[in-house]
Amino acid sequence: MIQRIRTDSKEEWLALRRKHIGGTDAAAIVGLNAFSSPFAVWAEKTGQVPEFEGNLRTEVGTYLEDFVAGKFEEATGKAARRCRLSLVNDAYPFAIANVDRLIVGEDAGLEIKTASALNMKAFRGGEYPDSYYVQCVHYLAVTGRAKWYLAVLIGNSEFKFFEIGRDEAEIAALMEAEKNFRDRYVIPRIPPPVDGSAATTAAIKQIFGEPDGERVDLSGLEDVFAQRKLLSGQIKQLKEQIDGLDNQIKLQLGNAAGGSCGNWSVSWRLQGTAGLDRERFRAEHPEIDLGSYATQARVFRVTEKKTKQD
Repeated sequence: MIQRIRTDSKEEWLALRRKHIGGTDAAAIVGLNAFSSPFAVWAEKTGQVPEFEGNLRTEVGTYLEDFVAGKFEEATGKAARRCRLSLVNDAYPFAIANVDRLIVGEDAGLEIKTASALNMKAFRGGEYPDSYYVQCVHYLAVTGRAKWYLAVLIGNSEFKFFEIGRDEAEIAALMEAEKNFRDRYVIPRIPPPVDGSAATTAAIKQIFGEPDGERVDLSGLEDVFAQRKLLSGQIKQLKEQIDGLDNQIKLQLGNAAGGSCGNWSVSWRLQGTAGLDRERFRAEHPEIDLGSYATQARVFRVTEKKTKQD
């Protein structure tokens, strides 16, 4: 049985969502959400950090949702109805679905996305990001629907839509991963293994924002420190190797400001490095000419021209 839950405020909706695993959480739990991580999801579900309420990127996505839905209806002739309720399936009580649209007269739903033009490569050849697929599988599980459509506006210049059929093996694997995450980490409030993602780093910084001045015994982390030392040494060696290759290029450049080699382009130009607020200094000390004090350094950059195959 599928419960249809109405919430009367954003706060009430966030509180309900915190008790369940949602579609975007699912992709993070299996390591396929570029904007989140298992640790970040755990921190939200256990109340260590506030539930994500959105940002400008998600605000723009919400604003364009009706437009993308309209493009999908034009392209397919199908009617997509907005769903304002939160859905919970008794078969998976730990999961929740807040779907964008349900298709009228068809056992299907619709997920709407707006993607940056930088992600254009991910949609070539009829493909789309794995995180989108996981989210749709999650919705197929919770709603029990036979298929899910994915409509994407890419870089405000290209529209694509995809059809995702119900795959019971995929659904079972994802629901098992979500249940294990809840049972192993969320309920006992035991953090999952951390990674080096920006989301995990931000969550840890938010949880432990202010130091208390105490020192703790880190015994038991000897292997961690040893591995860190090993990797730091490898980084240093690789950095020296890269610097050596850069010096070969610089030697060939000489006094030239730049050069090229096939798809590679190099610049080595002078760039100011003065580290002060020049406008404020000029306003407060108009009698002093900063020009004679400014320093410059040659900034070395190597870039590769993208080809159509890339």
